[in-house]
Amino acid sequence: MELDAARVARIYGSTLLSDPSEMLGLAQDAREEAWPLNGLRHRPEGGACGWFVWAGEELSADPDFFRPVHVGHLATRCPAVLPYLGLAPGWRFLIAPGYEDVWCDPSLLSPVGRRW
Repeated sequence: MELDAARVARIYGSTLLSDPSEMLGLAQDAREEAWPLNGLRHRPEGGACGWFVWAGEELSADPDFFRPVHVGHLATRCPAVLPYLGLAPGWRFLIAPGYEDVWCDPSLLSPVGRRW
């Protein structure tokens, strides 16, 4: 399966690049060998691009679950998510070897009920 930003952009209408200096929320468990990898994007605010990325099937309610990380650091930590970071706010992804699910979740655009 072709996992690159150009393919994601073509299929889902995303942009090709994310600014490496932008901040996102990254869970401690998110790394290349931890599958599946999940991501969701709220609206950008306060210098953060709105992305939250974690590994596994469950999203923790722990307030310290996500740590701020520059997008550029994902190249060594979990590069498989990089092609999806051009998706607009309101999008989610779930990826694993041989599996990809990408969908729009309009509830992420509402500030009401935002967990992070």
